Amino acid sequence: MSTVLTTDHPAWQQTPDGVWQRPLRTSSGLWIARLTAIGLDLTCADGTEDDKPTIVVTDPGGLPDTVPTGLLTGLRALGSSVRIANPWLWDAITTAILRQVVRADQARKLYRTWCGTYGTPLPGTDESAVIPSPEQVITLTDQQFADVGAKFHRTALRASAAAYLESASTWQQLPPAELANALLAVERIGPWTAAAATADFTGDFTVYPHADLAVRTWATKIAPGHPWPTADKPKKTEALFGAHWHRLADHGRHLHTLTLSTLTWGAHARTAQPEGSRQQRP
Repeated sequence: MSTVLTTDHPAWQQTPDGVWQRPLRTSSGLWIARLTAIGLDLTCADGTEDDKPTIVVTDPGGLPDTVPTGLLTGLRALGSSVRIANPWLWDAITTAILRQVVRADQARKLYRTWCGTYGTPLPGTDESAVIPSPEQVITLTDQQFADVGAKFHRTALRASAAAYLESASTWQQLPPAELANALLAVERIGPWTAAAATADFTGDFTVYPHADLAVRTWATKIAPGHPWPTADKPKKTEALFGAHWHRLADHGRHLHTLTLSTLTWGAHARTAQPEGSRQQRP
């Protein structure tokens, strides 16, 4: 049986020998996650194993009949998946900020450049580094932000770094909905950024911005025959899609599974590919 790994986070990269890996920071140390032939492996590269990353398992097999047949068939064919809940809230916030305004492929490149230039390398790994700490971000000059293509994001990153240093201990204890609401108080963090960061950190995709472009894109590709709502303006399309998605999830009861499974369909890797299937790549 193959392991389906959600690779939506930009830290996931494929090595030259085909192994998917990602660096992580927990409160107790630095970790490296790898998708091997036998499944997902988590190894502490520096520090202690006191705080191990949490793995979220999602099974679309239990989705209700309110989900369109084409979408339900596609998600069930994908099967149960695993995703690592981001163990560092600061990384989740940074990732969501770097995704503002730019396309997904640009955001991945920017994130990796940001980590490689100013972040902390993992011992014993090639080209793997975690993001710079909030303490480091506060010291960066305007030119240093511009040098890596993050000029637009510097205000949000600086404001978030200062707020994180002041409020992180409180934020990390909040339930998902309250955390998303708390992040809105930070300059240049809007509803999308707050919700995306919260879902990444908590592993609860009930709070994810369900009408965002990624969800709409993958849902349409999985079930092109379904009459997905559209409008003459992007904001109106998002509103219509969000309401429709909520209804498909049995009025919100299955929002986590429906949303995360759809995102996984669009960005995943397997330990082994079933014969005759086509593996989707991020």
